[in-house]
Amino acid sequence: MIVTRKSVLTGKSRTRNISVDPKDLALYESGACSMADAMPYLTSSDRDFIMVGITDSELKNAFSTELQAIVNDKFGA
Repeated sequence: MIVTRKSVLTGKSRTRNISVDPKDLALYESGACSMADAMPYLTSSDRDFIMVGITDSELKNAFSTELQAIVNDKFGA
């Protein structure tokens, strides 16, 4: 099924082809059940995309600058 979402991090709209039953997606989107109950067969990447529009590469890069600063922090040395 073709699913389009807007990323909560960047605001970019992206489209992915996800193997999801349209009935399951409709149940989740209506609030009738959780994603775990409606679509336990999805990968975490597919669940993240459906919930918040984030791709794996976007998530990986989202906090890389901040994490690098923490790793390189010399604690005031």
